[in-house]
Amino acid sequence: MVGNFFMPPAGFGPGSQTVPEEDRLDWLPLPSGMRTFEMHIPDVDDPAAIAPALALMRGVAAACRRVAAGGAPETFDLAPLDEKNRRLIAETMGMGEVSLRIPGAPGGERLGQESVFAGVWQVAGPGHDVLEVAPVPSDAVTHAFRQVRPGAGAATPRGDGVVNAPPILTELVDKAATYSPGDEPHVVNLTLLPHTPEDLAWLDLALGEGGVIFLSRGYGNCRVTATGHAPIWRVQFFNSMDTLILDTFEVTEMPEVVLAAQEDLADSADRIEEVLEAIQ
Repeated sequence: MVGNFFMPPAGFGPGSQTVPEEDRLDWLPLPSGMRTFEMHIPDVDDPAAIAPALALMRGVAAACRRVAAGGAPETFDLAPLDEKNRRLIAETMGMGEVSLRIPGAPGGERLGQESVFAGVWQVAGPGHDVLEVAPVPSDAVTHAFRQVRPGAGAATPRGDGVVNAPPILTELVDKAATYSPGDEPHVVNLTLLPHTPEDLAWLDLALGEGGVIFLSRGYGNCRVTATGHAPIWRVQFFNSMDTLILDTFEVTEMPEVVLAAQEDLADSADRIEEVLEAIQ
């Protein structure tokens, strides 16, 4: 015979007991705030007055299709446009997830910003103001390892606390020496390796600083920095609370996290054409 069912007395079960602070599980904050595409249609009173901007955007859409099919990057000079046409371009293109600084560019620092259309970038600097259709701006490729701060390599003085950095440097330099374009990236995950703050500071001095810095915003932030030793990059992921959750070095031409995929470029062509149809 089944016995009578009794409710358990109060004070039992999960969550009912006080857990000492040192025994509690600290969960990492979940990422949040991912950007999603929202089409913006500018208000246009006189389509004839903004004909140059519309013609340029038609060219950009066509370029997206060519680059998505494997074509070379294409640039569009913004300098000839008047203020009204420039404003329409800026309003339509908006700001996407990836921005970059190119302190190593000759003639002065250049700044880049991906638009809401993946693979369409604005790059501006002294005497330079263009839209570029590319997986990543050409300037970022050309000037990535133009040294802003040279590294001292293995000759970097070792202070107290430098323990595991020298073998990490040896691995990175060896992989960089044998790397060829098209090879699979070689990743050294610092998050999984024992190291000290002094190790990180030593590696920074040993590798130096290159000519490009990316910031990608999606789920949290991703900071990608070219070192002064080609082709070694520092790639750091932060969650939405700005806590470093993944810290790596990558030996590669360009980290994948900053590249617009071919599918994204083809999608950008469709979206720009939809905006143009709505305006006209």
